[in-house]
Amino acid sequence: MKRYQAIRIIAEFLAKDDLVVSSTGMISRELFTIAESGRNFYMIGSMGQASSIGLGLALSLPEKRIVVIDGDGAILMNMGSLATTGHFAPANLLHFVLDNEAYDSTGGQRTTSTTARLEDIAEAAGYPFSRKVASEEELRQTMKDISGKGPFFILVKVDKGGMEDIGRVTLTPEELKTRFRASAIGA
Repeated sequence: MKRYQAIRIIAEFLAKDDLVVSSTGMISRELFTIAESGRNFYMIGSMGQASSIGLGLALSLPEKRIVVIDGDGAILMNMGSLATTGHFAPANLLHFVLDNEAYDSTGGQRTTSTTARLEDIAEAAGYPFSRKVASEEELRQTMKDISGKGPFFILVKVDKGGMEDIGRVTLTPEELKTRFRASAIGA
């Protein structure tokens, strides 16, 4: 499964009130192309911070479901966020990590996700639901299985590479902030 295929499946399962934080680089670019929305916050230029932003949103907006779409390289840069998320245990947080074993946005250098079992680390950090999936069917089934209180951690194994001739997020950081805030809290 390619990264964009996983993003498409995740987008199919989003509810109309869900707020989405996507990791920097190709994940945000592909989400922008596949399912652009004012409810999406595209993390531009701050690798590793999507999980922390998602945690803050989940704690401050407990009535909304917060979906984080992260990459293996990004979560490896901020593994402390897993322990913090496990500690605070927001019931409304759904955390996907798309694992292609590479820093795809910067040239495809290998990450250490082949030896760091991120789904086990998330479970040890306190996520009550942690699962690894490797196919479209497993991802769809996992989306159906999610119920009860989170946080939920889903490691999605994806192939290197992505959409051909992908564009960039065309909104400025200021525009992203303003419209996301309006979607999140109506301000």
